[in-house]
Amino acid sequence: MERKRIVIIGGGFAGLNLARKLAKSDCEIVLVDKQNHHMFQPLFYQVASARLEPSNISFPFRAIFRRRKNVDFRYATVNRIRPEENVVETSMGEIAYDELVIATGCKTNFFGDPELEKHTLAMKTTQQTIHIRNTILAKFEKIMFANTQQERDELMNLVIVGAGPTGVELSGAFVEMKTKVLPHDYPNYDFSKLKIVLLEGSPNTLNAMSDKSRTWSRKYLEKMGVEVRTSTVVSSYDGHNLTLKNGETIPTQTVIWAAGVQGNVLPGLEKATMVRARYTVDRNSLVTGYNNVYAIGDISYMETEKYPQGHPQLANVAINQGKILAKNFRARWSGGKMTPFEYKDKGTMATVGKFKAVVELPNFKFQGYFAWMVWMALHLMLILSVRNKIAVFFNWAWRFITGDTSLRLILRDERDRELTRRND
Repeated sequence: MERKRIVIIGGGFAGLNLARKLAKSDCEIVLVDKQNHHMFQPLFYQVASARLEPSNISFPFRAIFRRRKNVDFRYATVNRIRPEENVVETSMGEIAYDELVIATGCKTNFFGDPELEKHTLAMKTTQQTIHIRNTILAKFEKIMFANTQQERDELMNLVIVGAGPTGVELSGAFVEMKTKVLPHDYPNYDFSKLKIVLLEGSPNTLNAMSDKSRTWSRKYLEKMGVEVRTSTVVSSYDGHNLTLKNGETIPTQTVIWAAGVQGNVLPGLEKATMVRARYTVDRNSLVTGYNNVYAIGDISYMETEKYPQGHPQLANVAINQGKILAKNFRARWSGGKMTPFEYKDKGTMATVGKFKAVVELPNFKFQGYFAWMVWMALHLMLILSVRNKIAVFFNWAWRFITGDTSLRLILRDERDRELTRRND
């Protein structure tokens, strides 16, 4: 049988797991991504808060597949898909395919507001995460030399919009930095008035979790010193003042936007059906309207009896969709039976701070110290390489013992510095 060429667009959890599972099969795999590395996004907030280096949770694709001769990585941006010709147009040339798998994930949703997109900080890529770290550390340096009360107020308010797991974990990390790190780094300045403000449009933090987890997460955050404001919607932001729907204004120069995501849709699939910027697919991840184009992970929308509104955009869903699609490809090539995708919810979790986390398993919910230990153990297990596991564990252990990480480097070139001056 002629060797199949499978083109996978996107090396996130879904695309990477598909490629790894197919790597031992007799097919040609082309993995295309605009980053040259896989990113362990659940720990992005620790890079943003200077707890981990980005290299600890980033894995170059060429290193991952160096022993797989049938896997070809292309560091390129996809410009368009031509499904009638089975061709993908990229910044590095055209790529022909027999089967195409879209695993482009999602990006930050600014709900069509260009000013929010311009002035707030997103956290969906390694570069954006490093930018958050650089920006916040630079603001700490600037606070001591603020000339006016207005500027001082803007610098002393750090606002996070969106109280899902990302917003909750970021808030907890920054308030721990405020209480345990900044007094030692800046002994001659009082950071006690630094405010960490968490805004959420719904009535609860961790709104997708149970009432118990919502209650405990808010209790933890408020006890730590985070100002939590639910049922609060942002109206606009100009880089200096954040205006809420109720007319209130919060002076701030730092707003991290974690309020929603939308799919990274690619041009060219006009026949595809979309639901909330996600490709509708059948139980085998085949995109509606096509016979050799698939979508998996956050970009796919699959309705099942258990999930009539589509599956949640979670890493575990993406991982399992990638594995099942690889199994189905092999089954089809060998004349075997296809396995319709069925997601088995293994639970969700979020951490707030040291000894503070919430975990929800299918039949068991708990919080506190044990939940925090489970959260750390699971995330450590999911990190790809042994070297990275050791690096992360060492940083966590060092921080547990000392309360510090000493990773607060501001890495900006002169062009970035000049741009910041102009924006300020």
